[in-house]
Amino acid sequence: MSPRTHEADLFESFRGRLEAIAYRLLGSAGDAEDAVQDAFLRWHAADRERIETPEAWLTKVLTNLCLNQLSSARARRETYVGQWLPEPVLAGDRMLGPADTAEQRESVSMAVLTLMERLSPNERVVYVLREAFGYTHREIAEILDLTESNCQQIYRRAKQHVTTDRPRTEVDAAAAKKIVQEFLDAALSGDTEPLIRLLTDDAVSVADGGGRIPARKGPIIGALGIARFLRGLFQPTDAKRVFVGVPAIHAVVVNGGPAVLVEAGGQVFGVFCLDATPDGVAALHLQVNPDKLERVTRQWAATGPHIPLVEKW
Repeated sequence: MSPRTHEADLFESFRGRLEAIAYRLLGSAGDAEDAVQDAFLRWHAADRERIETPEAWLTKVLTNLCLNQLSSARARRETYVGQWLPEPVLAGDRMLGPADTAEQRESVSMAVLTLMERLSPNERVVYVLREAFGYTHREIAEILDLTESNCQQIYRRAKQHVTTDRPRTEVDAAAAKKIVQEFLDAALSGDTEPLIRLLTDDAVSVADGGGRIPARKGPIIGALGIARFLRGLFQPTDAKRVFVGVPAIHAVVVNGGPAVLVEAGGQVFGVFCLDATPDGVAALHLQVNPDKLERVTRQWAATGPHIPLVEKW
């Protein structure tokens, strides 16, 4: 084996972990892949004899690349059409990274990824590396060129912004199917009352069309308003059938939580993530921006065939 081949194989052994870090930092699987590829190019060009610990070196390089992207992303968010939501990732995708602890699973949930948009770039890095990957404050301080005490302060501040009051409901495929089935039964009933009973009083619904697909420009707050919106959204019309065709509606696990997936002809048109809590569904994150559904569509096609909950709409 040539030295170059060995170095490439060594990088590949770290790729999954690097992608999982980048996805949590950027909220975009596509951007995460690009950042990891940039890290590979820097690894390829580096003097390996001066690198004592490859994983630590790569993590620092990747983190700095993501910090640059996060800084420019703030400016892009200001001109983004409508509400910005993270890119959904189906269960089984290595982009999700480790899921052994409650903290790791929580850090990749759609709710927490959305809340992390409130954080400064440094806060997001410290939170992700500490909460999801178990880095010590000393290790994080070395990556960010900060003091250990400064990292501890940043972590406490970040956790205050991200922590939610309600515990999320842990789900597997069977639990997700049950939650989604109950949600669909209510949404397709044509009545708001079943939906209101499923939602918490202060539930929030956010939709991301990215200017490509019509979507509400602002969040909907409150069970009644969301129920009315969903009743209209799931009401079939000729115009919707012309746009989507005859869709199949599936129950899936996305970012560790239950979700509704709408597809037709192998194309995923929407992923609706349900933030399920013991008190009810506390939030809905509706991703309909085609640019953020490309990875889900590829993975969905590769893992089929799938049996829908609803075939005719």
